[in-house]
Amino acid sequence: MSQAAAAPPPMPPLGRPVAIPVESSIWSRFTNWASENKALVYTIAGVAVVVTSAGVVYYLNDAKPKPAAQPKLSKKERRKRKEAERQAEPSKSPTSSGEQPKAPTVEAADELPEINETTVATFTDEQRRDYALQLKNAGNKAYGSKDYNRAIDLYSKAILCKPDSIFYSNRAACYNALSVWDKVVEDTTAAISLDPTYVKALNRRANAYEHLSQFSESLLDYTASCIIDEFKTESSTNAVERLLKKVAEQKADDIIKSKDPNKLPSPTFVSNYIQSFRAKPRPEGLEDDVELDESTGLGQLQLGLKAMEKRTHEGYEEAANAFEKALEYGDLGEHEALAYNLRGTFRNLRGSQEQALRDMDKSIELDPTYTQSYVKRASMHLEMGDRDSAAADLEQALKQNDSDPDIYYHRAQLHFIHGEFQDAAKDYQKSIDLDPSFIFSHIQLGVTQYKMGSVASSMATFRRCVKNFEKVPDVYNYYGELLLDQAKYEEAIQKFDKAMEMEKQTKPMAMNVLPLINKALALFQQKSEFSEAEKLCEKALIIDPECDIAVATMAQLLLQQGKITDALKYFERAAELARTPGEIINALSYAEATRTQIQVQEKYPQLAAKLQGMGAGAAGMGAGAFPGGR
Repeated sequence: MSQAAAAPPPMPPLGRPVAIPVESSIWSRFTNWASENKALVYTIAGVAVVVTSAGVVYYLNDAKPKPAAQPKLSKKERRKRKEAERQAEPSKSPTSSGEQPKAPTVEAADELPEINETTVATFTDEQRRDYALQLKNAGNKAYGSKDYNRAIDLYSKAILCKPDSIFYSNRAACYNALSVWDKVVEDTTAAISLDPTYVKALNRRANAYEHLSQFSESLLDYTASCIIDEFKTESSTNAVERLLKKVAEQKADDIIKSKDPNKLPSPTFVSNYIQSFRAKPRPEGLEDDVELDESTGLGQLQLGLKAMEKRTHEGYEEAANAFEKALEYGDLGEHEALAYNLRGTFRNLRGSQEQALRDMDKSIELDPTYTQSYVKRASMHLEMGDRDSAAADLEQALKQNDSDPDIYYHRAQLHFIHGEFQDAAKDYQKSIDLDPSFIFSHIQLGVTQYKMGSVASSMATFRRCVKNFEKVPDVYNYYGELLLDQAKYEEAIQKFDKAMEMEKQTKPMAMNVLPLINKALALFQQKSEFSEAEKLCEKALIIDPECDIAVATMAQLLLQQGKITDALKYFERAAELARTPGEIINALSYAEATRTQIQVQEKYPQLAAKLQGMGAGAAGMGAGAFPGGR
């Protein structure tokens, strides 16, 4: 069943149809790391803002509600901030205090000498400053009365007397009220040229850019604003999250349009999904010793089943094409429901979810007792965020066969990704009771116990797994992940090495690269060995060039070393490898966050040092700050 992808911003879909939701997704690891390193994370309205040691900031949705991380300001501090904001803004109402000097009336400004380029040239510096201040105050009065055109005229005259960032920003506020967005951009740009760290001008320009659908420009300004005020303004951090999504959605459209609809994800991904169902013998009449003509539907169905057993990219491609042809040729008899199930499986893996759902519907229509089709349809519904339909499918499957361990296993997965660990543990145990030979129910039970805080029980479960399934590499890989989470580096590395050794022995042509990636993270966390960690990720990508987890891990290793431009390339590659629109947007959000940080440092060099300083804390925390194989 699907695992819950974390996601960067914002509102990511539930994860992908992988076998083991041990949060092997790099996005899940990153989000967990964010939530566990409070010194580096600001949590504002559910958005975790992470500053890495490379001085790069990420904005992540946390699936778990958290209390606000920022301390509440004292009354004195709130008064000071409010007063500072009031002085920088056009006045919205006259002061009510009798002790304060009365603000100049708009009419009083008319008593000043005529203000134009010619007359201003004749004024002394002192007169220019004095007249500019009076005109600004009168402009504030007009703004407060919502006489925006009059305020624009007064601010314009103040600017003639003395160009000032506040005057430009105030005039921009008038254009903002009138929704003249190009003028807002023009005036805020002038204000920022005079004061590059003027947060209100940056925010106003960002807002105008967003109204003009110039989302990348808006994101850049909001990000600069966040860095200047150290992510203390909720509206700005929320805007960054919103803009990251908009920019990612725009770019995702291009990727989706150019994406090959027949391209399968990495063999690691496909294998993990397929092995989440118990292996069964070939259906009668489709065994290898039965000779079938490949120009028939049954011949193609047999060919596809045989190709799947190769567990290679080429084998999975061959299988997907064979299942398409099997239904095209037809005359499948009692195996027609199976053919629709298998074609739907590979269509789902290719990201064609609607087509896949129709295939599962047809499979169930042809054979209502075929429980696997209900379970796979549930997996698709869950991936699309429709928990109710997923649960209904699983209940229908149980009505057909309440002794099928696959149903309990996948219902446990549903509970697991929603944090319902007690219910998940019960269903994993039921699956084990019905079929003790299915290793993944044991693995997931151990992981669930760990999530529940029963570390001793979890470790005992994995020790039993090693004893009873000593030849299964997945046992060692996921056991290692939990040891890594406990910072037991040497033990974890031993388990990852064992997993890789067994992968080579049992599946030399179809190795699962996750143990390599996990070992890379373990070495980095233990010793900050960037070079060795990178080599392991590169090796993983040689074995499986399409492995998105290896690509994303490389991106973060590069990011931690300050190789931001190189990291960006890997984040963009992760977006290209993503399977569904939600996953593409998720990956692009990280890419755009990285790209924007680069642009901020190029456009505002004075912020680069501030950003690096914010990241110094991350560097000081050492390898433990890096997201591990959680």
